[in-house]
Amino acid sequence: MGYNGTMVSTPLLSIQNLSVTFPTDDGPAYAVNHLSLDLEPGKVLGVVGESGCGKSMTSMAILRLIPRPGRIAEGSIHFNGQNLLNLNNEQMRKIRGAQIALIPQDPLTSLNPVYTIGEQITEILTLHQGLSQKDATRKASELLDMVRIPNSKDRLNDYPHQFSGGMRQRVMIAMALSCTPSLLIADEPTTALDVTVQAQILELLREIRKEHQTAILLITHDLGVVAEMCDEVAVMYAGRVVEKASAYDLFKAPKHPYTLGLLNSLPTMTRSRLEPIEGQPPSITAMPPGCSFEPRCQKRLPVCPSRFPQEAQLSDSHSVSCYLYPGSFYPEQLTTQTSS
Repeated sequence: MGYNGTMVSTPLLSIQNLSVTFPTDDGPAYAVNHLSLDLEPGKVLGVVGESGCGKSMTSMAILRLIPRPGRIAEGSIHFNGQNLLNLNNEQMRKIRGAQIALIPQDPLTSLNPVYTIGEQITEILTLHQGLSQKDATRKASELLDMVRIPNSKDRLNDYPHQFSGGMRQRVMIAMALSCTPSLLIADEPTTALDVTVQAQILELLREIRKEHQTAILLITHDLGVVAEMCDEVAVMYAGRVVEKASAYDLFKAPKHPYTLGLLNSLPTMTRSRLEPIEGQPPSITAMPPGCSFEPRCQKRLPVCPSRFPQEAQLSDSHSVSCYLYPGSFYPEQLTTQTSS
């Protein structure tokens, strides 16, 4: 059973117990810590949290592009039924761009400044689809038309610096969709764009999802974008998922104190003053032994510093890792509480 009691299909993407570490003099530092997520075909899953919480590193792990000396220390990443961590480099290259595509956070640094837009799109089409140069050029023009770039045939000959920020983002979307992937990873796709262009990009993503039944992993810190776009939401803090819910449940009844803090820090028509979350997230090289949010939490309990809480399943559509909810306690902690 899935959200709202409905039957769900087999996940297109299933991440289980994923950890990404970087070596330090004091031992491994966890950029992603025992993360589990599922994404069904045609759905939009939002991954939200502060900068440095592990959102982008999760996307890099899916694509097997963790920067060295980082590595995937444990876990599994199943896509279309196969564990991506068991594939060799050649097999993984065939999946990147063709079945799993990325819209990166900064299109200007992702596009090669010395090649035209047309050359960069046609390279993908000839590599992954085996098209001739003539057919690839025609398809590239169609892709630019699809993302509403005017005069597409002429603009194929332009270089990245000749496009505005919003147009560069459209080019990246066109490149990502060139092979009709079943999974699209959008990493902060509206960052540094004005609100009008943001709305256009989000509308384009909605149309892509509807037309092609593309699953989208939307990485963002913007809860407004989450409310507008996502079916499901995972809230990350310091490398861990602390709350998972349908978008409706998350905004209607958030459970984790960090999620509440994020929502209370947003301006609304009825809120007279913003309520910032005091303090800073912990460094991945100096994580507290218990709940990583405990030093900043106004609802902390005596048990919080002892061990990171288990995931408590509150309903089919909602889970949280927080000792405010009984399901997060480990058996030995329940025994201690009962005896005391």
